[in-house]
Amino acid sequence: MTEQPASMSPSTTADNTLLRVQAVAKSFGAATVLKSVSLDVMPSEFLTILGESGSGKTTLLRLIAGFERPDSGEIWMDGQRIDQLPPFQRRVHTVFQNYALFPHLSVFDNVAYGLRIHKAGGKEIEVRVKEALDMVRMASFIQASSTKLSGGQQQRVALARALVQRPRLLLLDEPLSALDASLRRQMQSELQSLQRDVGITFVFVTHDQHEAMALSDRIALLRHGNLEQVATPHELYAHPATTYTAAFIGQTNLLKSVVQDGIARCGSLKWKCSQPNGPASFSLRPERITPASLSLDTTVSFRATVSSRVFQGATELLQVACTDGQQLMASLPAGNGISGECEWQFEAADAIFVRESSDGKGA
Repeated sequence: MTEQPASMSPSTTADNTLLRVQAVAKSFGAATVLKSVSLDVMPSEFLTILGESGSGKTTLLRLIAGFERPDSGEIWMDGQRIDQLPPFQRRVHTVFQNYALFPHLSVFDNVAYGLRIHKAGGKEIEVRVKEALDMVRMASFIQASSTKLSGGQQQRVALARALVQRPRLLLLDEPLSALDASLRRQMQSELQSLQRDVGITFVFVTHDQHEAMALSDRIALLRHGNLEQVATPHELYAHPATTYTAAFIGQTNLLKSVVQDGIARCGSLKWKCSQPNGPASFSLRPERITPASLSLDTTVSFRATVSSRVFQGATELLQVACTDGQQLMASLPAGNGISGECEWQFEAADAIFVRESSDGKGA
C-alpha cells in the first residue's frame, strides 16, 4: 500500500466528515475480527457502534483510539491520516468500562492528571478542571477521594477527565455496563444531554440495543466484523436492511416467503409486493398486527388463535397460531381482552423486504 503524507487529505474527505474509517481490517492470529469496515462520523454526532460479543466493536474503537493498528485500510480525522499516529497525537480520548480512576488521587487530581502530563500551567489546570467538573455536575466533589464516590459519580469524573483535554472525538467503551438498571437509565439521559451541551462527537460502544436506540443519532450495527447497517434508530427499526438487523433490533415476525407475479406468499398469508419472482424475506413488527376492523385493498386478513401472552406493562405480547400452524407475534395494549380464535390483519406495506444475512459474512 502506498502511504500518503499525514498532511495530505484524500479527495473523499473534502466534505464535512470529522472521522473517516476506510476499508479497515484487523486480525489477531488466525481470527479475523474486522473485515474491510468503512464508516463516516460527522461533527457533533452521537454515533453508537452496536453488536453482540465478538462482533468487533471494541476492536474498532481501539483502532480509532490508536491502541491497535489496522492490518489494512486507513483512518482519517479532520483531513489528517491518523492510523499511523500514536494515541497521544490524536485529539481522541477514551472513557473505559471500568473508568480507570486513580484510587490514591482526589477528584481534582484525577481530572488534572492528563493536563499535568502535558505540562499545562497551574492556573490553566485549575480553570479547566473546574470547567470540566461543572459540565458533569461534580464541582462540589472536587477535593473528594475517588474511592468515596458512587458508580455514577465515578462515571462523571471519568467523563470530566476526558473532557478536560478538549478532544474533537470522545470514545466510550460500554461505560454504563457496570451500573444498576435505574442508575443506568439516569446516566443515559445525562450522557445524551451532556453530548448536546458540549457539542463533542461521541462514538459509543454497547451490546445493548435499547441503550443504542435511546442515545444515538445513528447506529452502526456490527456482525462478525462487518457493518450490517448504518442508520438512525428509527430507520433501523422501521426499515431494517437485513434479516439480522430486523431480528436484532426489537422483535419481529420474519416471513419467509415466495414471490410470484407481484404476490408474496407465506403459508396462508399473501400480499402484493414489488419484489422479483423467487424466495424473499419480510419483516413484520408485532405492533403492526391488529384485530380485524376496516378492510382495505391493501389489508392482509387471516384467522388465528391466541396461544400465549406475555405482560409487558403498557402492552402485551401475544403469540397467535394461524390456521395453517404458522406462529406470529402481535403486540397490543395491556388489558385488550382478546382471546380464542379471531380475525387479524396487517397492511401489506408493513411487511418490509429484508435481505438474507449470510452467516459469518454480514451484509
